[in-house]
Amino acid sequence: MNPALPSKRRSLILLTAFAVTVPPLVTAVLSSSATGSPNPAHDPVLVGRAVLPWDTFAGPPPAGAFLVPGPGTVNGVQFPLPAQPVEGFSAIVDGGSPGDLVAMPDNGFGGKANSVDFLIRAYSVRPRYKTAGGGPGTVEVGDFVSFRDPDRRIGFPIVREGTADRLLTGGDIDPESLQRGRRHDLWVGDEFGPWILHFDGRGRLLDPPFALPGNLMSPNNPHLGGRPATHPNSRGLEGMAISPDRKYLYAALEGALLTDADPRRRFVYEFSTRREEFTGRVFEYRTEQPGHFLSDLQALDRHRLIAIERDGGSGLNAQFRRVYRVDLRRTTADGFLEKAQVVDLAAIPDPDLVSLPPLHAGDVGLGDPFRVTCESVEAVHVVNGHRIVVGCDNNLPNSGRNPGRPDDNEFIVVDVPLRAGGG
Repeated sequence: MNPALPSKRRSLILLTAFAVTVPPLVTAVLSSSATGSPNPAHDPVLVGRAVLPWDTFAGPPPAGAFLVPGPGTVNGVQFPLPAQPVEGFSAIVDGGSPGDLVAMPDNGFGGKANSVDFLIRAYSVRPRYKTAGGGPGTVEVGDFVSFRDPDRRIGFPIVREGTADRLLTGGDIDPESLQRGRRHDLWVGDEFGPWILHFDGRGRLLDPPFALPGNLMSPNNPHLGGRPATHPNSRGLEGMAISPDRKYLYAALEGALLTDADPRRRFVYEFSTRREEFTGRVFEYRTEQPGHFLSDLQALDRHRLIAIERDGGSGLNAQFRRVYRVDLRRTTADGFLEKAQVVDLAAIPDPDLVSLPPLHAGDVGLGDPFRVTCESVEAVHVVNGHRIVVGCDNNLPNSGRNPGRPDDNEFIVVDVPLRAGGG
């Protein structure tokens, strides 16, 4: 497939016009009429899937010149790339109009040193899902917001330090989660600090980074200064939910602290967007295994969240990736949030065979049941009371869906029992 440039039909100036309440998205793209009727039995079922090819690009400059061992072909991908790739997504939120989503990649190619030419952006996308009733299963890409620091708020030298635009790159921050606030501003959870970052709707950094309580620092924190890191590389802020009234963020560490005697503990921190400070409330989530990742959080209501917990597998080795529901008011006897499984993303029922036929010879994990095969499934977006969209960070040029190809970007719609056991 030839590299495709995104359409400019929908500008992401729309980010500055986000409504405070979540739009219902009752359009043909995500409505029950397009993706099957609501599931009264509350059994999870795949109802839609759309795929954006990995070789979709969004204009200059080139990217990927710093991958080790250097320029060349990796998994069939020729580096450096001719332009900025619209690659795997670590966060998905509502767009500015019905049917639109905003999808944000992370820092690029999986590391700080190899992503210095990857520009941090959030893209307007419109999936046109394949469903039981048909549909193309494609994704239209619109315009994007570029995250930048023209006012020098970030507090350390950035890769594009001397430039007029001071665009942020994957060598500066590792954005893993995205939410929008009450004033159409954008809140980003970052792994390199770990920090919470605050931008306006056009991507301009508004405040210095908000450091987590306890002086937590990753190995990539520019202020580490020879001190020991508090958690492993790439285990900082991964998932981050926002309350429906936009007053509070709930930011979660992906992995355990190095000093924690319980390697299954993951901390979730409450942050006030009005006071712009952490409140001191900290919740504890326990994974099923020490090596599992807490990879995203989204709010259902003022008390309940859904969470993705996953293993590190890919392809047919992707065995554990489940969505759980937790209630911030309810904990176990030992203080951890109670968990109730919503859907097993490694075995999603697909009775209508929405996932077939394969797009490429050798695709795996399709059919009934359908499996989310990417290594880093780390984006979940709540559409309504019974439907979620799941996305992947494909870590270009890694494989998952097909062992002979780099992963495409998949948008997966699952009908799930989100309202069961409410409160």
